[in-house]
Amino acid sequence: MKKSLVLAMAMALGVTASAYAANPFSDVPAGHWAYDSINKLAAAGVIEGYGDSTFGGDKLMTRYEMAQIVAKAMAKGANVDKLAAEFADELDNLGVRVANLEKKADNVKITGNIRYNYADYDEDGYATKLRSRIWVKGQINDDWTYTGMLENIQDLKDNAGNEDTKFQRAYVDGKIGGVAVEAGRLPLNLVAGNLYDTRADGVVASYGKDVKVTGFYAKPTNQGKTVQVYPKLMKTELEYDNVYGAKVDAKFGVVAATAGYTVFQDATSSAHAYNAAKGDYSGANLGSYSLDDNKIWNVGVAFDLAKNLNLSANYMKSSEEYVTKDDDAIVVGLSYAGAKAAKEGSFGIYANYYDQARSTVVAHTMNGEYGTHGFKGYMVGANYTFAKNIVGAVEYYDLEDKLDDSDMKTLWSQVVFTF
Repeated sequence: MKKSLVLAMAMALGVTASAYAANPFSDVPAGHWAYDSINKLAAAGVIEGYGDSTFGGDKLMTRYEMAQIVAKAMAKGANVDKLAAEFADELDNLGVRVANLEKKADNVKITGNIRYNYADYDEDGYATKLRSRIWVKGQINDDWTYTGMLENIQDLKDNAGNEDTKFQRAYVDGKIGGVAVEAGRLPLNLVAGNLYDTRADGVVASYGKDVKVTGFYAKPTNQGKTVQVYPKLMKTELEYDNVYGAKVDAKFGVVAATAGYTVFQDATSSAHAYNAAKGDYSGANLGSYSLDDNKIWNVGVAFDLAKNLNLSANYMKSSEEYVTKDDDAIVVGLSYAGAKAAKEGSFGIYANYYDQARSTVVAHTMNGEYGTHGFKGYMVGANYTFAKNIVGAVEYYDLEDKLDDSDMKTLWSQVVFTF
């Protein structure tokens, strides 16, 4: 069988044997009747022997080994239709095996980033941290994927070297019919991050494209700054057990619009008295009490003023008035372009104006220090890609607490390395 295959392949490739002088196999001498044909096929990459410099011409081949040689010959443009027909099943199986191996190699993708940031606070000194994130994404099947993220944070001000490592994302996403579904510990972004922008344990379902309807139910796992401070009296911590809601996002050319309704359920507040001797709020525990659910309506719009220049506005109205008898919010943003990690030299500049009641802030997306009683003010920022996958950013915040009018100024900077 091998004898006839070698002759057929050599003739099909149509390359003169004299072009290949080197003897590739120790068991095929120059005077052998098949020397030229074997030499030509080896040079063309169709046959490789057994890895020990032998051709093994006296050995029987399996049909699968034969199919491998036929496949290589076909890839070189050889006319081996009869052989292809003879080994059609094996070639089909070979194709399946190759496809499966390639798919398996791409089945799990690991990416990550390292971020160093430094923040200078006008009132509270500075903070500097190193954050590392490892992302793992695996293909479950054609419709479903899994995403996980491990995060390590090192506080570089902490001389004790304490670190915090947590599994911050673990969720699946896919489709059930025409509905896109995410479930697990997932990222939840509400009202462009001005209401909530961090992880949550729950489920998110959406339907549509240009007009998309989304519903969600989750438990907030990180509620950010939930502390209300009454100067020299007491400190209260506000937390919610669950959050649910729905929103509609629509895109019409250069205009994007959104409207939504969110409910933070089972609000509780716990209080500690101010300890005058220590100058902090470590005094007596004044107990906890339940509050009404916090129900928030929101509408927003964003559109392009010019190429790469975008203007956005979001409005929120809450059912609750915490601390300042204020229950609504408006956030206006203006941005130009933006740094892209894959494009060296790309950059962006952006600015926001905030006027937010305490009840419209649960876990804000901003990097600056903001008031625990609601706040108003502005921020400006810029980002730049120094080299591929190395992006830096600088932001300045000037905010004012709505209860005591204290100023909060933050100069925040970071550099992110992505791999």
